Amino acid sequence: MYGGDEVSAIVIDLGSHTCKAGYAGEDAPKAVFPSVVGAIDQMDVDETAITEKNSGSAVDSKNIVKTLDSDKAKGKRKLFVGSQSLGFRRDHMDVLSPLKDGVIADWEIADCIWDHAFRECLLVDPKEHPMLLAEPSSNTPQQRERTAELMFEKYKVPALFLAKNAVLTSFASGRATALVVDSGGGSTTVAPVHDGYVLQKAVASSPIGGEFLTDCLLKSLESKGMMIKPRYAFKRKETRPGEYQTVDLDFPNTTESYKLYSQRVIASDIKECVCRAPDTPYDESSYSNIPMTPYELPDGQTIEIGADRFKIPDVLFNPSLAQTIPGMENFAEIAPSVRGLPQMVIESINKCDVDIRRELFSSILLAGGTASMQQLKERLEKDLLEESPQAARVKVLASGNATERRFSVWIGGSILASLGSFQQMWFSKSEYEEHGASYIQRKCP
Repeated sequence: MYGGDEVSAIVIDLGSHTCKAGYAGEDAPKAVFPSVVGAIDQMDVDETAITEKNSGSAVDSKNIVKTLDSDKAKGKRKLFVGSQSLGFRRDHMDVLSPLKDGVIADWEIADCIWDHAFRECLLVDPKEHPMLLAEPSSNTPQQRERTAELMFEKYKVPALFLAKNAVLTSFASGRATALVVDSGGGSTTVAPVHDGYVLQKAVASSPIGGEFLTDCLLKSLESKGMMIKPRYAFKRKETRPGEYQTVDLDFPNTTESYKLYSQRVIASDIKECVCRAPDTPYDESSYSNIPMTPYELPDGQTIEIGADRFKIPDVLFNPSLAQTIPGMENFAEIAPSVRGLPQMVIESINKCDVDIRRELFSSILLAGGTASMQQLKERLEKDLLEESPQAARVKVLASGNATERRFSVWIGGSILASLGSFQQMWFSKSEYEEHGASYIQRKCP
């Protein structure tokens, strides 16, 4: 028995944009930090150490540094995890993600992120807590076994459970059957859940997520001559009280990936502040004289954003719009195969059994950070009403609370792991030792 009052389970959702970690039974995660890390190859580190000594830059005690011996191919590299560590610019530091197409590709980085969540954020010993990990619907059996091995062998957890993102989202809203539209940082996935199981054959996904929209916005602003200066590239001096002068700083050893990461942080905030889904499909002529919305950049300059406020979110509904943005031409290769949100929903429902289609149409759940976009729910419902069969009663549900929408996967995990009836479902350490990692396929279907 792992629930009970004595020890609470730990719930971790490693998403494509952020990693959420906390205790089961709580209503929000304790720690939320980027699921990318800064990495410096050890060859570069020796030079960097000398330069840092000379410039006298103090490294914040919270900047957690992990030096790990990875595969020989990668050599040795130093990894920096957490938003504070990433906010501190370092020479030759690349920004890397452990995920590729939603599933873990770099286990060293994923391990480092989990370690940071346990030891630095939650301050717990993983030996003492059962772990519930959220996984994407597309996770392979090999991935699941590798996760189980890492958790039992390295972290020595007493018990483990892997639950699908879509199932957790439907639990968070109190439903066992729903169509989950999860629009996160790296992709958008539409997954039907029936009686607590994902209907794998009907899952649809698209590479358009929050980060893709952020890149569209960044490129669109740059094409209009609005350059976003990363936070580290300038400092502001007070010339007179209340008046500031911006002084540009030059760091030639900054990597391209770190510069892009820093720009994306700002562009992502612009997107969250000013963008909203248009009520009707976007077209250039009707939005050409839309009122401008001002936004003040960190370096003090104010930019005006007009039609882009509506054009960028509409890429979710009409992916071919992305090709009209200067600098996004490389998207043209995959554009024909990418479908808009309403088409994905209808396609997914049509692949399900006839008997449950009606129920799925009436419980379409929006989840993920990108789904918190203003007017997205209303626009999706409107488009679906036009395209769905007459008999269907279309209902798009989204929590009014942006926190619940962003963290719905984690919240579902928190609810599930704290249920009394769930306690016999755990994959325990003794079962792992007896049957091996492959047994997880039976314990966590």
